[in-house]
Amino acid sequence: MHFMRRFLSSALAASLVTMPLYAGPKPPNKGDKGNDGDEIRHVLLISVDGLHALDLSNYVSSHPNSTLASLSAHGITYSNASTSQPSDSFPGLAALVTGGSPATAGLWYDVTYNRALSPPAQTTSLPITGGPSLCPSVVGTPMAYDESIDFDLTQLNGAGGINPNFLPRDPTKNCAPVFPHQYLKVNTIFEVVKANRGTTAWVDKHPSYEWTNGPSGKGVDDFYGPEINSNPVALPQFPGCSPVPFVDNTFDDGWTTDFRNIKCYDLLHVTAVINQIDGFTHDRSKRAPVPTLFGFNYQAVSVGEKLKSGPLVTNGPAVNGGYTDVLGTPAPGLAFELDFVDQTLGRIVAELKSQGVFNSTLIVICAKHGQSPIDITKRRGIGDGQPATLIGSAEAFDISDDASLIWLTSPELTSKVVSLLSEPASQQTLGIQEIFAGQSLANKWDVPGTGPGEDPRTPLCFFRSRASIRKRLESPSRISKWRRPLSKRSGWTRTNSKPCGRRRFKFFHSFSGMKTKVANA
Repeated sequence: MHFMRRFLSSALAASLVTMPLYAGPKPPNKGDKGNDGDEIRHVLLISVDGLHALDLSNYVSSHPNSTLASLSAHGITYSNASTSQPSDSFPGLAALVTGGSPATAGLWYDVTYNRALSPPAQTTSLPITGGPSLCPSVVGTPMAYDESIDFDLTQLNGAGGINPNFLPRDPTKNCAPVFPHQYLKVNTIFEVVKANRGTTAWVDKHPSYEWTNGPSGKGVDDFYGPEINSNPVALPQFPGCSPVPFVDNTFDDGWTTDFRNIKCYDLLHVTAVINQIDGFTHDRSKRAPVPTLFGFNYQAVSVGEKLKSGPLVTNGPAVNGGYTDVLGTPAPGLAFELDFVDQTLGRIVAELKSQGVFNSTLIVICAKHGQSPIDITKRRGIGDGQPATLIGSAEAFDISDDASLIWLTSPELTSKVVSLLSEPASQQTLGIQEIFAGQSLANKWDVPGTGPGEDPRTPLCFFRSRASIRKRLESPSRISKWRRPLSKRSGWTRTNSKPCGRRRFKFFHSFSGMKTKVANA
């Protein structure tokens, strides 16, 4: 049996990927450079973070000659798909590369709480209080796998990546630091590929995304995670990126505060993948086979959706981001980013053809998560330390995005807190649509706790808002006592959304997809 067929079969079983990953391809046209026959030998997974199914269909309709339109015409779009619940980059990507829910994969968010781990050896920039003596004396801690665990998050390379002293520690294992890949509860599809003698690569926005390696720590051959929250620097290799379009050295702001800066950052990802298509590692430092499974994420659309306003050219007028109406018409800032994504996708498709691997590559275009609401009148922002202020001393930790995940100091307090959150005044203050706790939470996710059959990661209470609970990129206030300022990664919250595709293409939105068999797009 051909390797790729065997790999895909194994991936579906061992990595629990529930979305369809394969469709038998047509033979390539005679004029095509491809020499891989009619078998799929490479899978290219691309996440356009923030993209909705409506964004995709609107763009294809208004840009019939675009790369997205071409891929859509020759692929299959899975339009009845949605991202993880709750959704964000960590659980959304975990859904794509493991098939697991937040409870199954163990990744609820990049900043959470664990009842069984101890604080880091040093206090982080988030901040999470750390200290050498806090393990094993303290069990139960907020924990982060975001930019705050870099040696120096102001540097594009994190000054060497992950600082072990900023990681949570395991009190049952001599207080050893727990790296992101060790925290994942299930294997990844990258590990499945490696087990079947394939090669792998992944590009993402933080060094912490090394968790894609899976529990083995060896699932990704070529990982690249330039820090998106680093201070923007000149990138002379890219037109328009030297000097930096918008200098922003505010700590932890990064590349996401300007429509132009984020394009420069995303070009690092695009170029890395083009180098891999050309038969090199991501930095073009040495030769490597075109990976069996590889991919990257875009941040441009996400920033275009949530950045309130900014210029598109030097000394130009400020234009709005987001949408202009409830039909999903993009404002100029978002349109700017959608065009950028389409143009660079065209470069990737052209490079696949140039290298003779287009016919043997399954392209999956998707989104880890969406951004909401498209109708800005439905946005529900909370701040002023909520919901921690409302809950009071019963709260151990909370993180709020498209939902609020709440950990309490004791499970015995759950009923009291749920009653408090159920009061009309609380519902109004927090915009609560639905509350999960006790059996309703266990039915949908897992049983929180530290006893047999319980999960120390699972929050005790979870509520969803009517639309969005994160404020737009303009507020310096904190969502909670642990969350960094909203201006650092703010935006409209992510909710269920749909899109994604291929030529052998698939369009998923965190699970919407499209695939095709034709030889020429």
